Amino acid sequence: MSTDPAALPLERKAALLSGHDFWSTEPVAEIPSVVLTDGPHGVRRQAGDFDTIGLHRNLPSTCFPPAVAVASSWDASVAERVGTAIGVEARALGVHVVLGPGVNIKRSPLCGRNFEYYSEDPLLAGVLGAAHVRGQQAQGVGASVKHFAANNQETDRMRVSADVDERTLREIYLPAFERVVTEARPATVMCAYNKVNGVYASQNRWLLTELLREEWGFEGVVVSDWGAVDDRVAALAAGLDLQMPGDRGAGDRRVVEAVRAGELDEAYVDASARRVAALAGLGTGPGDGFDVEAHHALARELALGCAVLLRNERGTLPLARDTRVAVVGEFARTPRFQGGGSSNVHATRVDAALDAVRALAGAPVPFAPGFPLDGPGDAAALREEAVALARDAEVAVVFAALGEAEESEGFDRESLDLPAVQVELIRAVAAVAPRTVVVLSHGGVVSLEGWHDEVDAVLDGFLLGQGGGAALADLLYGVVSPSGHLAETIPLRLGDVPSSVDFPGEQGHVRYGEGVLVGYRGFTTLDRPVRYAFGHGLTYTTVETTDLQAVGTGDDTATVSVTVANTGNRAVRHVVQLYVGTTAGPVRRPARELRAFTKVALEPGERRTVTLDLDRRAFAYWDTREGAWVVAPGEYTVQVGASAVDVLAEAPLTLAGDDLVPALTLESAVGEWLTHPVVGPVVAERFPVWLPHLPPPATSEGHLVLQTLGSMPMRRFVSDLGATVPAGELEGLVARAAAARAERVG
Repeated sequence: MSTDPAALPLERKAALLSGHDFWSTEPVAEIPSVVLTDGPHGVRRQAGDFDTIGLHRNLPSTCFPPAVAVASSWDASVAERVGTAIGVEARALGVHVVLGPGVNIKRSPLCGRNFEYYSEDPLLAGVLGAAHVRGQQAQGVGASVKHFAANNQETDRMRVSADVDERTLREIYLPAFERVVTEARPATVMCAYNKVNGVYASQNRWLLTELLREEWGFEGVVVSDWGAVDDRVAALAAGLDLQMPGDRGAGDRRVVEAVRAGELDEAYVDASARRVAALAGLGTGPGDGFDVEAHHALARELALGCAVLLRNERGTLPLARDTRVAVVGEFARTPRFQGGGSSNVHATRVDAALDAVRALAGAPVPFAPGFPLDGPGDAAALREEAVALARDAEVAVVFAALGEAEESEGFDRESLDLPAVQVELIRAVAAVAPRTVVVLSHGGVVSLEGWHDEVDAVLDGFLLGQGGGAALADLLYGVVSPSGHLAETIPLRLGDVPSSVDFPGEQGHVRYGEGVLVGYRGFTTLDRPVRYAFGHGLTYTTVETTDLQAVGTGDDTATVSVTVANTGNRAVRHVVQLYVGTTAGPVRRPARELRAFTKVALEPGERRTVTLDLDRRAFAYWDTREGAWVVAPGEYTVQVGASAVDVLAEAPLTLAGDDLVPALTLESAVGEWLTHPVVGPVVAERFPVWLPHLPPPATSEGHLVLQTLGSMPMRRFVSDLGATVPAGELEGLVARAAAARAERVG
């Protein structure tokens, strides 16, 4: 591209900044149109023209495991291989940017779009999201990490204000985006529909410019979610480059008018035009097509690592080939393998679990649908047929799921329960079958209450993509050992979820009142029991964890090593989960937080020592007064867990942390003056002189006074209590504190 887009006439520059239609940008001069299309677990390339949204007019492509399943793999290589394959297919289909991955945090299990997001934990979401972007962009196809930011529900999603305090934003809702942006450099970032603290994300300058570009160094395009722009001029000034879809030039005209009226600096238009024009360099030239069968095999292979074995009593799984098995549940024949809405892929083919089970079994496998899937049907008769089959089998395998009517983009769920007709089927089968296995498919967490204790095994597939049916059969029969772990908590009750009181908000606002205690951080800190904890996952072998060591490598970093050994007789891919907990510092910290993880292959009898580095952020909290990440000096506990609840080993660690001198003003509380590391001793010494009628702070009576009045600003404390402080003395102490602070910072 020889022409600088900023040198174009104003009208032509403005035209670059909004879509030509639903899925492509405006071609201007020698700058070609760029095609953007939905992901994130497959390429939803619309067939025909792009004049309408066309959700179900799509070219065939591979439906890989969605994010909910990829997260359960706890395996960055799975995410990267999904991204790589999507990049290959996008090139073949003439797509420059595939919109994904989604790294929003699962604040509530009710969110209807949770299938498209990874986890309730920002580290897990960020590592997997960055891997996906690396894989996709290595093929020359741009990624679009979304939805930035605090987009954690579907209810009122186009306008609700997510009211979130700064520390919670920094520690929970922003780190996954930060990791993807700083480590993987996505071509685009998609802003969310919602408001963040009262300002639409599309026109939130702090979010799109000060944080994203100036602090994190993002150099790509900020694109709107489709229809997310409320005020085009304000959005452009805030840092939003590309409005999608096009609005027939209305936004372009407003931009031109604002520039000519002196209301908008043309430099904003120039900068955005250059960034959007640079997208034309992505995916140059069509790819060589893609191998449909190879990609289907890849989807099946990746799905194997994503399912989670939740329960396995009496060694019910794996099934022996000669076990007399009855398969029950329509979802065994009609699989639920992806979510509903904009990410819905026209799959090249779909494996049904029933076919795969029959192919592996050494004896005939009878089947009964058990319940009607849609529309009319005699549920009682279908259930009776299923019960009769289960009674004659050695093991009954029940396939249960949520359909698109129960969960999808566009609405949130009202309950965690499976449909009642399926719960009735599970209980009826379990009452007569010698052993019962339940296989689950769903995008958001479902409750297991009311039937869990009546069944022998539960294999949770979430949504596994088009190869998921065959993968589930392989796992049931032990062709491969399950290696998935929960990326979100399964609660006993919806009311136990920390966000439940404030979700989904009211009257245009949703208050994130649980703060940083999201998901397992809340359950563990508040000591609330759960059905299955974040990180839980069983397999067909046993793994021993020993020799945990944590060694500081600096004032705020450490290296951790631990030995894991496969003590069983089956190969497995084992997840090492590393948590950190502390009570150091002035803020309340969660009981433990995931700070590192890895997945290692272990053959039977194999022993491996795993080493993980913990950087500064592994120990830091966001200090709102400092406006920075701070590592508090003190004691930390490093833990290896089978889950966020089941701690296998722990080691103490002492860190020097940050040697901070807090800022001090006359508005600082008396208690802050007395505990200040530089002027505190002086204040304690001068206190009896300033206020001779009060007991000294060091006495029990003085301590009681300070408990009562210690939060009073020093200025009011002195004036209201009649202190005799020489003129300028307090100001001198403020200056002394400031000088010490400047010296430490320097």
